[in-house]
Amino acid sequence: MKKVISFPHLGDYSHPIGKLIRRITNLDVLEAPPITKKTIALGSKHSPDSVCVPFKYNLGNYIEVLEKGANILLQASGGCRYRYYAEVQETILKDLGYEFEFIQIIGKDHLKFKELFSIFKKLNPCLSKKRFIHELLMTFLYLEYLDKIDELIRHRVGFEKETGSFFRLKQEFLKESDKTNSIIKLTMIYIKFKHRVKKNKIKKSKNIIKVGIIGELYTAMEPFSTYELEQMLAKYNIEIKRFTNLTYLLWKKKLKLPYIKWKSRKYCKYTLGADGLDNVYRTLWLKKHKYDGIIHTKPTGCTPEIGAMPIIMNAAKDNKIPIIFLSFDEQTSNEGLKTRIEAFYDLLKNRKERKK
Repeated sequence: MKKVISFPHLGDYSHPIGKLIRRITNLDVLEAPPITKKTIALGSKHSPDSVCVPFKYNLGNYIEVLEKGANILLQASGGCRYRYYAEVQETILKDLGYEFEFIQIIGKDHLKFKELFSIFKKLNPCLSKKRFIHELLMTFLYLEYLDKIDELIRHRVGFEKETGSFFRLKQEFLKESDKTNSIIKLTMIYIKFKHRVKKNKIKKSKNIIKVGIIGELYTAMEPFSTYELEQMLAKYNIEIKRFTNLTYLLWKKKLKLPYIKWKSRKYCKYTLGADGLDNVYRTLWLKKHKYDGIIHTKPTGCTPEIGAMPIIMNAAKDNKIPIIFLSFDEQTSNEGLKTRIEAFYDLLKNRKERKK
């Protein structure tokens, strides 16, 4: 049987991840389709009620790719309850009658080179350590450059003169980056598009509203899970700051954690699981950098963020910065979300005008 490998969709990160898997396995990679209402409907139908939404999205994605012919599934795992999802999802899918191989990449919240190499060596016996290291470096750079381009765009997209211009630039960046296998060429592509993003015409006034997005990692990185929240904010001419991305989760978080603990010591004496402590620190950071408001996003039932919310609320109250908490599940209404965002925008706008 021909081997076809797949993995869950995660925003634009599907580009570097898909490219990595394709080059180190030499197998056909079937990228999961962008998440839709059909995806969440499939996942919810076969998921336990108590699990959080990312489980349902991933399960829905797996069903979609299995129906299209995938027979090897990858799961990153690690983090909070997410570390237990691989075994549960595998059991559910096999109970549904699907035949496949399920590979869990991160077993205990750590990405170890030897274990990772061993996993992909089984899929591709011809894979050398030299080739593997090169492809990992390429992927890490791709992720780093993608996150930097994203950050530049978030600061500008709410003020673009030509609607959709930043989106088109990003798609061009992804298309060119997907094609190159050279670290030097990839870096040149990043420099070129960094310059183009900065030169793209915007109309930005001095007295703009700035909003920071904090919260659970999946709802930060998968746009559909928050009903394209960032696009919604951009339509109100808001400058956006978002902290969580793959480069932060893979290597930057570990380096920054001691500093985050020290800066948040007034509110937390220990870590809260997942990104809970990080979000307490981010609340303080956003106030210090004169942001006008904070949006906290999470899936309904996300235990670490539920534990962090009262602490974040106290930190926001002490620092006099408005915050809104948004929870998302398969029942969330897009219209209801728009109403809440509009009300929050009016609050921030009136507050800024009073200060002025």
